[in-house]
Amino acid sequence: MKKACIIGAGPTGIAAAKHLRQVGIEDFVVYEKNSQVGGNWVFDPRPGHSSVFTTTHIISSKSMSQYYDYPLPEHYPDYPSHDQLREYFQSYARHFGIEPYIRFNTEVKTISRMATGNWLVTLGDESTEEFEHLLVCNGHHWDPRMPQYPGEFTGKWMHSHDFKSNAGFEDKRVLVIGGGNSACDIAVETGRVSAQTGISMRRGYHFIPKFMLGKPVDTINSGVKFIPNRMRRWLMAQLLRMVVGRNEQYGLQKPDHKLLETHPVVNSELLYFIRHGKIIPHVDIDRMEGQTVHFKDGSSADYDIVIAATGYKISHPFFEKSMIDFSGGEVPLYRHAFHPEYDNLYFLGLVQPAGCIWPLADRQAQLIANYITGRYQLPGDMLASIQVDIEKIKSRYLHTPRHSVQVDFHEYLHELEAEIPKSAPEWQEEMADTNS
Repeated sequence: MKKACIIGAGPTGIAAAKHLRQVGIEDFVVYEKNSQVGGNWVFDPRPGHSSVFTTTHIISSKSMSQYYDYPLPEHYPDYPSHDQLREYFQSYARHFGIEPYIRFNTEVKTISRMATGNWLVTLGDESTEEFEHLLVCNGHHWDPRMPQYPGEFTGKWMHSHDFKSNAGFEDKRVLVIGGGNSACDIAVETGRVSAQTGISMRRGYHFIPKFMLGKPVDTINSGVKFIPNRMRRWLMAQLLRMVVGRNEQYGLQKPDHKLLETHPVVNSELLYFIRHGKIIPHVDIDRMEGQTVHFKDGSSADYDIVIAATGYKISHPFFEKSMIDFSGGEVPLYRHAFHPEYDNLYFLGLVQPAGCIWPLADRQAQLIANYITGRYQLPGDMLASIQVDIEKIKSRYLHTPRHSVQVDFHEYLHELEAEIPKSAPEWQEEMADTNS
């Protein structure tokens, strides 16, 4: 029996592996169903696990997206591409000696809890292995959530997960459904080549450019994080109003919520494309008839292709739903990582920050590794703390599935760092030469 199992060799899985090694745990394995490190950031032109497309760049800036002790290369731009990020994650895995622990092309089929409390993992080839600890790092941007509308659309219907480039969309009439980052990015990409691109949104959103005052926008927010949250939001909203203007000036709906009460939409091109007539904004869809889409304001338009950029379900298909199922609403985990019932089950990266997940998963991994080695103890009032976090999410963010794991980046990072024990070991470079 091995000490620990990590599911996934994406950005969170490799952080988990690094921190197990950092605390002296070498008896572990990482299962990765794909052929290389990087998870969602390994571009593949075929539909599959990855949801990045040819022109995808990160929406958080370089300085706010790196692991705390492994900075992104200085020559990388402020917003690196998916290919640069893949190289970064693979460099991280090499630097910290993680690759020997990874079993590539190995899918986890089912996981069950044994009478001993250990975990029995069944792999795609039906072989099994037993583990004392289980670290789940399979991500939450891979299981598409599809919308339902009255009527039937007879053109091409697809999810943004399967969008790989704007090739094939030339001279097509395209409708993108959604108001998030993927929807805006895809609308811009198809808008470059299509005969017409529309974008349908249920509500108005706050659209934040990637740069304000000549700086990456998240670094501005980070620079004023000492200001109380409500006042900071107000100041950022005023700055945004001065730089961008009002949604109504672009034919978009007025937001029905305050800035950062939804996951931020960071895009510098959508509004530009709208004002240049390359993208036509629409309200929510009422119904579909053949290739005609009817909108709730009474307007309609014909389309060849509809792309639903409507997000993803939180999915852990290897667990029985009666045991673990976070797909429908609340995610009751302490610090969004520790399961209150199973003291040897952990989830990493299961947050949606107004910022980047990886620095947060880095600290989650450090906390979990130190818990496994006994340096960190969970609080006795863990259930009460979980409920406080759930109520905080409900009070701060819109009540949608997308926001069930939403967190404030700086606040959550501070909470994690405050609990890392002073006895937590730091990385020693000689560890990198140790193979399992």
